[in-house]
Amino acid sequence: MTQPPPTHKPQVLSRHSVAKSRLFHIESLELRFSNGAERTFERLSGSDQGAVMIIAMPDPDHVLLIREYAAGFEDYVLTLPKGLVDPGEDIITAANRELMEECGFGARLIEPLVELSLAPNYMRHRMQVLLATDLYPKRLPGDEPEPLEVETHALEELPALLLRDDFHEARAIAALYIARDTLRARRRGEPSLGW
Repeated sequence: MTQPPPTHKPQVLSRHSVAKSRLFHIESLELRFSNGAERTFERLSGSDQGAVMIIAMPDPDHVLLIREYAAGFEDYVLTLPKGLVDPGEDIITAANRELMEECGFGARLIEPLVELSLAPNYMRHRMQVLLATDLYPKRLPGDEPEPLEVETHALEELPALLLRDDFHEARAIAALYIARDTLRARRRGEPSLGW
């Protein structure tokens, strides 16, 4: 017989800083679970300002992807434009700014699609995925160390993108599939998929 899932969160017995850098803060948590078990967890503790990832569509069938250097892999990767929400910005403003900085386009229409997390056992980071359409040329200076290469890909050719060695960021893959399925449903006049 299986046990029912716990009904309340573990008690935080203590927390302390393990290490801190310009970008990351590692925090140690001592937890007591409802069954009395105690464990130490470490997590990356970041800012709560949020982040955005943009699915920018220059036309109804294509999406803009950027090629940028990913220090974690020590290589260039193909992904969606993204960035942090600056203080005082809402997610729409942040998405439009990032799109202008990274792709050289603004969008007249930006709508939230879904919120995604990454490695929730180790960090609390959440990213808002937004769909940007009705694009127009507009470039803002960004904080990238070098100009980003912008590529246009057919949204319906996601399986081919997955075969590439340089396209593997899970959030970007999930975001593109969600956007593709949302747009397919809209074209068929079906109700929202509930994202």
